Amino acid sequence: MSGTALPVRPRRAKGAGLGLVAWLAGIVFFLPIAWMALTSFHSEEDAATNPPSFSAALTLDGYREFFGTGGGASPWPALANSTVASLASTLLVLLLALPAAYALSIRPVRKWTDVLFFFLSTKMLPVVAGLLPIYLFAKNTGTLDNIWLLVVLYTSMNLPIAVWMMQSFLSEVPVAVIEAAQIDGAKLPTILARVVAPIALPGIAATALICFIFSWNELLFARVLTGVVAETAPVFLTGFITSQGLFLAKVCAASLVISLPVLAAGFAAQDKLVQGLSLGAVK
Repeated sequence: MSGTALPVRPRRAKGAGLGLVAWLAGIVFFLPIAWMALTSFHSEEDAATNPPSFSAALTLDGYREFFGTGGGASPWPALANSTVASLASTLLVLLLALPAAYALSIRPVRKWTDVLFFFLSTKMLPVVAGLLPIYLFAKNTGTLDNIWLLVVLYTSMNLPIAVWMMQSFLSEVPVAVIEAAQIDGAKLPTILARVVAPIALPGIAATALICFIFSWNELLFARVLTGVVAETAPVFLTGFITSQGLFLAKVCAASLVISLPVLAAGFAAQDKLVQGLSLGAVK
């Protein structure tokens, strides 16, 4: 008995060590967010002190200035534009990626690995390399400062990674279930909506969350292709960096508010996210 019990202690010690490393890594990643949140409740004078003061008085002036109560620009149009662009592009990505992933996993085409590599290779192009052609196209077609142009761009940017992710998720769907639905006379749209989608729901949720985050955080195209009407939240945030200086407390307040939708979406879908990201991990 003693010979079989000895290896348990090293495994427990290794597990405890890995847990400690994970906690330390989590704290390291959380500290900047906590620091940003604390700074957002300071006045501009206290936020600019070096070294920073932990005992400084707390105030909501940064949030009042961000929401335009002091006479500044309102952030609500920019937040609404980001919401529309992110949600609409994510929905379009899912509608297009689900049939493509189905064809590459459950009903694989010839040389499907080459197809997946082609999809992923489109992400290797530097974004700035396509900026000028897209700008000229938008200018000639009259779609500058149009939120639907961003929807199309975000859809095309996120579609390759969505197809790549969902292909691994859909490969876990039992083929027997699909064949049974086909025997019952179900067509492809019905199979996708009522058979494949419910089984792969965690993977679809993980894909949707990642696409939403990418769309919400995108800055370069939104900065160049929009002005006033279609301005998004990240572009609105850059407006706080002026020639008069960096208003640190106001920038931190704005950054925290703009980050809340992504944090809330990730927290609400965390169980589906974990299930989805581990769906194709074990064969």
